[in-house]
Amino acid sequence: MNIELIQGQFNAKDAIDIITQMIHIKIKFHESKISKNSSEEDIKMREKKIKQLQKDLYEARKYIEQKDKAININAEIEISKNV
Repeated sequence: MNIELIQGQFNAKDAIDIITQMIHIKIKFHESKISKNSSEEDIKMREKKIKQLQKDLYEARKYIEQKDKAININAEIEISKNV
C-alpha cells in the first residue's frame, strides 16, 4: 500500500516550509520515544537519527535556496508487511 503525501511544484519558501515541518515531525517522534526507561543504546541511536535529520534539513535548505526555479517535491510512504 502506498500513500502519496506530497506531489507538486513549489516556490522555494513553500518547499522549505513543507520539508521543515515534515522533518520536525520525525524529530519530535524520536524525541518522544526517549525516556528515562530507554537504554543507553536506544538513546544514542535516536540521537544519531535526530542529528542526521537536522543535517539533512540543513542540506535541503541550502540546495533549495541556491535554486532560482520552482522546486518539485514528491514524497510517498510505502507500507508493507515484513515477510
